[in-house]
Amino acid sequence: MSTQTTTPTPDAPMLTEAQLTTMSEADYMNAAQLAFFRARLKQLEVDLLKNAGETTEHLRETVLVPDPADRATIEEEHALELRTRDRERKLLKKVQQSIASIDAGEYGWCEETGEPIGIPRLLARPTATLSLEAQQRRELKQKLYGD
Repeated sequence: MSTQTTTPTPDAPMLTEAQLTTMSEADYMNAAQLAFFRARLKQLEVDLLKNAGETTEHLRETVLVPDPADRATIEEEHALELRTRDRERKLLKKVQQSIASIDAGEYGWCEETGEPIGIPRLLARPTATLSLEAQQRRELKQKLYGD
């Protein structure tokens, strides 16, 4: 893991994805990059919380339908929505942990190897905690040993 503890500053310019991917390895997890990922994670957190609120409101709208088939359809839609929100709840926890790792100066570094996770992987999955290679090893181990 890097000993770099650069934290984003409010006056750091916000980068675009294109600018982010063209930066050199020496700039890895500098203040501007951390500010970019913090903003992306904060927006994701806001979106997830908004979705949760909409689900709550939607489920409160109780519609009484006498037809058993229609009632079953509505119940299935509610079950699907609740499963989706459960996945989003788990994602929200990961988003909040990622924001905390930015604050701790640990964001962007693999938990297993201490190597950089990489900008392309973080753009695809901002909550990643393992490098691609470490994640592949973990998935292979799970496949082989069921752990």
